[in-house]
Amino acid sequence: MEFADLLRNLQRDAVPVVFINVLLQQLGLPVPAVPTLLLAGSIALSGNHLLQMLAAAVLASVIADALWYFAGKRFGYRVLSGLCRLSINPASCVTQAETRFIRWGLSSLVVAKFIPGFSTVAPPVAGALRMRLGGFLVAAGIGAALWAGLALLGGWWMRERVGTAIVLMEQNATSALLVVAIVLGTWLLWKLWQKYRFQRLAELPHITLPELLAALESPYPPLLLDLRGPTMIAETGPIHGSRPVDHENLLEAVADLPRNLALVTLCACPEDAGAIQAAQRLLKAGYRSVRPLRGGYEAWQQHFTLEESA
Repeated sequence: MEFADLLRNLQRDAVPVVFINVLLQQLGLPVPAVPTLLLAGSIALSGNHLLQMLAAAVLASVIADALWYFAGKRFGYRVLSGLCRLSINPASCVTQAETRFIRWGLSSLVVAKFIPGFSTVAPPVAGALRMRLGGFLVAAGIGAALWAGLALLGGWWMRERVGTAIVLMEQNATSALLVVAIVLGTWLLWKLWQKYRFQRLAELPHITLPELLAALESPYPPLLLDLRGPTMIAETGPIHGSRPVDHENLLEAVADLPRNLALVTLCACPEDAGAIQAAQRLLKAGYRSVRPLRGGYEAWQQHFTLEESA
């Protein structure tokens, strides 16, 4: 099929294509929606057609957000931890997203679509924090309208350039495919580099749960820094003897501690990413003994659950 035929088919089915693409992307699948919105805006047949595509995008986004909202309300931090585990960047933990959400409040839902990673995490955080459904839907709808509207209008504004680019791609299909392959290859290499950097950071010595429990019984026990977000702590309860801290105010939260005090960082993040980040920051700030807990809160919870059931 030639590009001209493909464009005619896309023009005819643009509204359902936009709806499905945005729905899948907002549900968390790695399906980019902005390129589709730009292309759809560039081939809109009329202003009314553009409005139909905008309505489809907003409806799809709000449906996906509502599903995540109810999942967060029903299952709480378990949904948030699962989303964090699916994140492309392992250091992007849900506790950081939750802190951002609490600080910005309702307005965070308006800007969430423009922040990679936060778009999918914000709705279940809203549900877990029991935000009122009416306010949530209004804020999510406004955010979706701004995000999709700007992309569609951008495509509409550049429609002549997009048309020229499509003609050139049709005339130079091999070169176009080569450019796409180079872009995708560059993106993949960048992600692999991010993964490599994280693995280097993760080489920091950890402490296992048995080692931590033994150390807590010693004459000079370490201080456990709990990096879980407020929602997780509220749902599961605080850890006795720990100090709740967050990433943004980490150094301020430990400013009163002597630099030679042994510290252990704990998070509810995949690959202990948040705990590793915090430990690295504390070591750079001059604290001499900082180790992340291997397995994080999941290991802690499993241990005491088994202990209670024994």
